[in-house]
Formats: sequence, C-alpha cells, structure tokens
Amino acid sequence: MTLDLDLILHSIPAALRGAGITVMMWIGGGLVAFAIGFLVALARRYGGGWVRWGLAGPVEVLRGTPFLIQLFLLYYGGPFIGLRLEPYEAGFLGTAIYGAAYFSEIIRAGLEAVPRGHVEAATVLGLTRTQTVARILVPEMTLLILPSSINMMIILLKETAVLSIITVPELTLVVTAIGSAHFAFVEALLLLALIYWGIVEAASALGRGLEAGLARYRMV
Repeated sequence: MTLDLDLILHSIPAALRGAGITVMMWIGGGLVAFAIGFLVALARRYGGGWVRWGLAGPVEVLRGTPFLIQLFLLYYGGPFIGLRLEPYEAGFLGTAIYGAAYFSEIIRAGLEAVPRGHVEAATVLGLTRTQTVARILVPEMTLLILPSSINMMIILLKETAVLSIITVPELTLVVTAIGSAHFAFVEALLLLALIYWGIVEAASALGRGLEAGLARYRMV
C-alpha cells in the first residue's frame, strides 16, 4: 500500500474551505466564551453567596462532562424544551458555553492572583469598585492569565472537530467525507492532522508574540 499523494493534493482546496468554517466557529465561539467567562468570574467574586453558589454549579457540570455529550444534548435535546437550533447555531452556542466554563475559572484564578495590596491601595486612593476592576484587576489579570487563555483557545480549536457530529461542515467533516468517498482514510486523516497542526502552530506563534509584547509593556 502507498499513500495517494494526488488525492491529498486535490483535497486541499475543499479542506481549506472546511478549515475556514472551523476557524470561524473557533474564534467566534472563543471570544464569546471569554466574555461570558469574564462576567461569570466577576459575578462569583463580587456577587453574594447565592450568586456564587448558583454559578458554581453550572460551571462544574460543564467542566465535568464531555463536550460531545453537551453538544448532543443541546442539538438533539433542545427541541424537547422548545429550543430548535440549526447546526451552525448549536455548534457556535455549544462552543461558547463549553469554553465559558473554563474561561470563568481561568479568569477567577487570575483575579485572585492579583496582590491584595494593590486592590487595597486602589481603595485607599478612592477608586470605586468599577475603577478598581478596570484599572487594577483587569490589566494585571490579563498578564497573569494570558498563557492559560492561549492554551484554552488551542483546546477549543481541537474540540471543534466534535461539531462534525451535528453536521457542521467544518474541517473534520469535510476531510473525513473525502476519505470515505475514496476509501482513503489514512490520507484523509494525515491531511486533517497537518491542517490542525498548522492552525495550532499559527495560534501558538501569535500567542507567543502577544506575550512578548505585553511583557515589554509591563517592563515600561
């Protein structure tokens, strides 16, 4: 048996179209996940006991169950409660909710890691809670959580492969369909792995550049 390199080369345009949808779902879902996670982390820090407990439960459930099962329940179970979503909608929403649970914990840990003396100094200077969050906590927290956030985004990228089970025409669905049509599964999986690896490397390089840029800013 030999690898069919011609099939791999001819499959690249279709695979790149699928990769475009993967990146769209990944970046869009990841940004919404970060925004929700930030709000949840703030609510758990400054909210009352009921708010903290009320949010901790869903976060733990989402972190304690596989994304595959969550997506199945959202897409196929949603109609039982009147929630009918198209594959794109379910994929985007599922990615955002799944990622939000993890980002909320990353951000919560980042907020807790900011030295208490900095917050107390802001209070002594007369800053309001909103000003303290905006001027002290968020800038310092951003530097602290950047590596973890980049790592989480890379995990989210690889989790988007699960969206194929609800027929979102992303990278995995497109390439595995090509492999099935030509009975060339090794070639398809090899192409799939190479494209995912390329996207991950690009994201990692971007993250390293961002870290370096922020580190220089911090030194100033």
